[in-house]
Amino acid sequence: MRFILCFLAALASAPAGAERLTLERIHADPALAGPGVRNLKVSPDGARVTFLRGRPDNQFQLDLWEFNLKDKRAHLLVDSTALVPNETVSEQEKARRERDRTSSLNGILSYSWSPDGKQLLVPLGGNLYLVDVAKPDAARLVAAGNVLDPKISPKGRYVSFVREQNLFVIDLESGRERQLTNDGAGTVHNAEAEFVAQEEMGQRTGYYWAPDDSAIAYKRYDEAPVPVVRRFEIFADRTDVVEQRYPAAGDPNVLVQLLIVSPETGARRQVELGAEQDIYLVRADWSANGKALLFQRQTRDQKRLELVSVDAATLAQRVLITETSKTWVSIHDDLRFLSGRDAFIWSSERSGRNHLYLYDLDGRLLHPISSGEWGIDNVLAVDEKAGRVFVASNRDAVIDKQTYALALDGGTADQPARITQGDGWHDAAFARNGEVFVDTFSDPDTPPQVSIRRPDGSMVGWLEQNALSAEHPYGKYQANHLPTEYGTLKAADGQSLHYSLLKPAKFNPFKRYPVFLSTYGGPHAQHVARRWGNHFDQYMAQQGYVVFRLDNRGSSRRERVFTDAIYRNLGAAEVADQLVGIDWLGRQSFVDAKRIGVFGWSYGGFMTLRLLAAASDKIAMGVSVAPVTDWALYDTHYTEQFMDAPKNNVAGYQSAGVYAHLDGLRSPLLLVHGMADDNVLFTNTTRMIDALVNRGIHFDLMTYPGAKHGISSRAGQRHVYATIEAFFKKNLGGGEP
Repeated sequence: MRFILCFLAALASAPAGAERLTLERIHADPALAGPGVRNLKVSPDGARVTFLRGRPDNQFQLDLWEFNLKDKRAHLLVDSTALVPNETVSEQEKARRERDRTSSLNGILSYSWSPDGKQLLVPLGGNLYLVDVAKPDAARLVAAGNVLDPKISPKGRYVSFVREQNLFVIDLESGRERQLTNDGAGTVHNAEAEFVAQEEMGQRTGYYWAPDDSAIAYKRYDEAPVPVVRRFEIFADRTDVVEQRYPAAGDPNVLVQLLIVSPETGARRQVELGAEQDIYLVRADWSANGKALLFQRQTRDQKRLELVSVDAATLAQRVLITETSKTWVSIHDDLRFLSGRDAFIWSSERSGRNHLYLYDLDGRLLHPISSGEWGIDNVLAVDEKAGRVFVASNRDAVIDKQTYALALDGGTADQPARITQGDGWHDAAFARNGEVFVDTFSDPDTPPQVSIRRPDGSMVGWLEQNALSAEHPYGKYQANHLPTEYGTLKAADGQSLHYSLLKPAKFNPFKRYPVFLSTYGGPHAQHVARRWGNHFDQYMAQQGYVVFRLDNRGSSRRERVFTDAIYRNLGAAEVADQLVGIDWLGRQSFVDAKRIGVFGWSYGGFMTLRLLAAASDKIAMGVSVAPVTDWALYDTHYTEQFMDAPKNNVAGYQSAGVYAHLDGLRSPLLLVHGMADDNVLFTNTTRMIDALVNRGIHFDLMTYPGAKHGISSRAGQRHVYATIEAFFKKNLGGGEP
């Protein structure tokens, strides 16, 4: 009896002034995470750190700031609204931001340093400005009119950019603008990345400067072979018919070429890409001395990737490395050329884990740089003088991201030195020479903290300590903040599945609570991570739900045995693993097994539908936002990577889609989609509606006029999450915290 009385007293106690999260506050200013920073860069001279930051009254309007390492002070460098008071965004720029998942942002979204560290190139409102860091108020307009993808050349002589599908340069000494290509129009694009390259290959540019400013390699593509998809973008007051060249699985892709152009004369030369035209040009780069252009050529089936070296003078070429796989070869950004020796760093999953290797310029393997039962996320920096390469990895914990140092000579291949120490999530941005880095750290109880550190991890100073004080935007909610628990479950084949769990506010172990199961489940993503995170998860836990996440097979940052399980049959292994989690939840004394609901967006929306169809006896309801319902409707590179081509896997496509399983869907369903989605086309949902109606399956529907894939407007975000919560409460009831 004494225990019960003490327990009830603990439940009743709450700090004075403590508040619970609300949906209105989650989507209001200032940001609950505190004064965040984006796009951190260390200047080439190592004297300052620059970054983008939202405003206290509008977290989505970004300005450019600097932190001077000498006086250790941060100050505003470029006020975006002062530079361009009334920003307008072109349709091309809107499309690019949708690919970058930055469509909700305004102001300065990108910038680049001049090689001497004295100037910054800032695109804003379709124009291009040069900013002298010593006199930032005297920004100089250098180009105007729908400027895309601007860069300062490696030696600083030129500024380059894309305008109206052609490549331009400006000679900064003479001020002369030169148009380097002139056939960009209609279906022909120069120096740009095509749709699937932006969306699925992480390509943010279509051109590449030689290190001595002598040449530019650029992609030229013609999208004439790509079928035109006529889709409706339905807005509140109009309907636009958009003819989008969208290559669905099995369709023709763009025809791609690689050329080299002189910025001084405009003379162009074409690089041969091989006899097979139906390929992906996934990467291009230059050797450190500029004598060779390197490009990466991937076969259409994505089972072979070749690194090809092209002599810049003669255009003679040879294949340096060939990577093959029975499933797919992953794309990476880890190619690094060493300036002090004729060698380069390359990453590969050939061992089953992603590791680094050192090659000479003839393509001969010198030695592994890393090895063991762990893997590299990506290369962060190379310090040739110290003989070290810095990498990000989850070596010590799958749910964490840490920074490590490896010896270039391979001497520490299986024992890298850990540089960052706090358990949780570290994102690092290094100076070019590796002598200093900016560390952004968070965990579930610590909003992002940004510090400047030496290569051994020691502190130089805080850029943004972001302490959770009473004055912090999250301060008044901290007392009701709920801790996140982590654990692992075993899949049917013995693979470890990582999960996270939040127990409800005022948790009573004698009660049984409903479950809010949040899923994504797709490749290239990790849903369970020890980082500051999802305010909606916190909100739902504070409303009385057990909040649960699980990373099924196929999720990223794992070994290939784990990811390859999904090949040619998306949904099967993922659903089986999620059901392991659902069965485990049902056995917990604090869970009401009859009140488990699932929510997912995009691939998670697909997972929601597949889970309801497979286990409506175990899942009481689901919310599916922007789901893929038929993989034949999704784009070539992503879908064929995991499913092969439709003609080679007819049964797999039928089984992976939602429609073959719909007879099992009996639980309440809320279907949500943006009506101008150009990623997961709205057709996925209209077909789903038709299939449900034909089967007599009743469901709820919410569509958003004019909304893209992320339904990213502030009003849209508030509304969609309120709609999700309302559907959970209607079907599961609240947990009555």
